[in-house]
Amino acid sequence: MSSESSESTEVWTGWYRDRRGAEAVLITSDGRGVSTRVRGVHYAGGGFADLRAAEESGGLPLAGCVLEWDLPLPVVADGTSQQATLCCLLTIGEALSDGSPERVDLQLTLHYGGTAYESGVTGGDFDRALGRILRQLPPGARFARDLIQAA
Repeated sequence: MSSESSESTEVWTGWYRDRRGAEAVLITSDGRGVSTRVRGVHYAGGGFADLRAAEESGGLPLAGCVLEWDLPLPVVADGTSQQATLCCLLTIGEALSDGSPERVDLQLTLHYGGTAYESGVTGGDFDRALGRILRQLPPGARFARDLIQAA
């Protein structure tokens, strides 16, 4: 999820699961927001917690499901960049009477240097979850690139 340019687009493969089963999905980030297609319906939003169907498909938020994906996120420590993987798990609760999900929980786990750094569960705030992981890394370590602001 690079923020080098607002025109850059990244695509990650992942899984969507709900009561009807699981399917592989592509999750796209264009620097302004994220999107995915589930069972033929396009969902987009300014961040993962804001995914909703296009108006022609009812405009309802994504609800009652789990999205899971991994993305490469190199870490720089002591002047050396090492490959790391950020595992993302987004749990979206069942729809309330207005269609909005009862909860949106995001958990990030960074696998780096033989250790798993976890964000704990956050309310869908990607930046907050990533900040929790960054604070756990060894002193001076940083992510080798920025992630999109909209996630």
